[in-house]
Amino acid sequence: MTLAPLTGRVAGFPFPFSSDSYRYATNVESARRAVVTAAGAWGAQLLDVDDDYASELALREEVLAADPSRCQQLPHMRVAAWDAVTTLLPELVAARPDAMSLRREGDRWEWRNGLTGTSASFVIGDDDSLPGGPLRFLGSQIQDDVVLLDQREGSLWADAGLVTFAADWSMGFDVGMRFLEVHGPVPRVHEAGVVQRAEQFLMRLQPGDEYRRTNWTMTVDRRLDTSTETYPEWGRDRRLVVEDPALPDRLHLRVEVQHLVRLGVSGAVCFLIRTYLLSLRDLATVPDWRRRFGAVLAELPDDMAEYKGISRFRFAASDWLAAG
Repeated sequence: MTLAPLTGRVAGFPFPFSSDSYRYATNVESARRAVVTAAGAWGAQLLDVDDDYASELALREEVLAADPSRCQQLPHMRVAAWDAVTTLLPELVAARPDAMSLRREGDRWEWRNGLTGTSASFVIGDDDSLPGGPLRFLGSQIQDDVVLLDQREGSLWADAGLVTFAADWSMGFDVGMRFLEVHGPVPRVHEAGVVQRAEQFLMRLQPGDEYRRTNWTMTVDRRLDTSTETYPEWGRDRRLVVEDPALPDRLHLRVEVQHLVRLGVSGAVCFLIRTYLLSLRDLATVPDWRRRFGAVLAELPDDMAEYKGISRFRFAASDWLAAG
C-alpha cells in the first residue's frame, strides 16, 4: 500500500482515549460532530475519504478476489443492501463533491467517481444492473467495511456484510448470528451488561438516526486484513515483534470508527467500520498521545489484553512509549 503523507494521517487520526485507563463501554455519541484532538480533528462527516482511499479500495479488491466469502448476504437482505447503497452514495458526494457525482431519474441512478475513474448506471432493486450486486458495488466505493443488521424476534441479526479488514473475526463465520452471539467471546461485557444495553439501544433507533463509537486494538505492521481467515499469515508476528528493534515502527494502534445508521426503507441497522492505523513512532510525535497510550497499555487488565491479542507485546510497547 502507498503511504499517505504523515502529517495528514496523524492530524486526522481518531485517538480514542480520554483517560489513562480503558474499560469496555457502549461509548456511543451522535455522528457528524467534529472531535478536536491534540493533533487535529476527525469525525465531521459520516464517510471519510482520505489519502489512503485508492490504496485501500485496491487492497479490498485483492482480498475479495482471493476470498469471496468476505462478502455475505442472506436472501432477505436484498432490500437492505440497496438501502445502504442509496443512503451512502450521496454521503460520498457530500464528502468529495469535487470528485464524485450522482444523478437520479426515477429508479435509474448515474454514478461517477473521479477518484477511481469509474462510472455506473444502475436501476434501484435490479441486482444485475450492478457488477456483483449492490453490497459488492458499495464496497468498491467506500473505505468502510459494512455489516447490515436485521431486526426480528426481539434481536438483531448480522445477516449481510462486506468485511475485508476485520480485527481477528470472520464475516463468513458470523453471518446469520444474533448480535449477542457475535459478541460472545468479548470478556467482561456480558457481566457488565454492555452488549445487552448496546443491542437495546440499536433496536430503539429510528429511521435516519446516526450514531458512532470507537473501538481499538493493536496490529503488527500496517496490515488492515487481520481476519480470522488470514491468522496464519500474521499471528506469529505478535510473539516475534517483541525482540525486533523495529518494534515502534511495526506496532500500530488500530482504531475503528463505527457508525450506526438506521436505514429508512428497509429498517435495517447499517454498521459501518472504518479502520485507521498509526505506528507507535508516529503516534509518539504527539506528546499527549504518547503519554496516555503508554499509561493505558500498562494499566489494561490481563484478560482484556489477551482478548485484544496484545498481551505478548503490550508492556514492551508501553515501556517504549514511557521512555520517550
